[in-house]
Amino acid sequence: MPDQPHKPVVPYKVKKGEAYMNPRQLEHFRQIMNDIKDGLGKDIDRTVHTMQDEATVFADPNDRATQESDMGLELRNRDRERKLIKKINEMLAKIDAGDYGYCDNCGVEIGLSRLEARPTATLCIDCKTLDEIREKQVAK
Repeated sequence: MPDQPHKPVVPYKVKKGEAYMNPRQLEHFRQIMNDIKDGLGKDIDRTVHTMQDEATVFADPNDRATQESDMGLELRNRDRERKLIKKINEMLAKIDAGDYGYCDNCGVEIGLSRLEARPTATLCIDCKTLDEIREKQVAK
């Protein structure tokens, strides 16, 4: 499995006086998410083919257990990736609706650099920080 499911993001260069989430920026983020989605799709296809090719029945119980453990780990990874694809599709729908890039909680701009680091972010850094503090308090 590759360390990174997609190619590195080229930072968006903001032009002077450019409006936040203008068509160029939206297209930039649409491309980022489509690249991630394509990479994840290829990983899923590769896993399916690998599992079909490696479907060997081992006589040794230890070898069989190792194979089953490896397959279980791969399936958990693919399930995580499937959830990420679903989240990316939700973000692409937000782009189409004109809602992408704004905090779901308070409505402020999430920010280009935060979205480049995490294109599926739905909260601004302040709301996310408060959310994490609440989670820690509930967990105690």
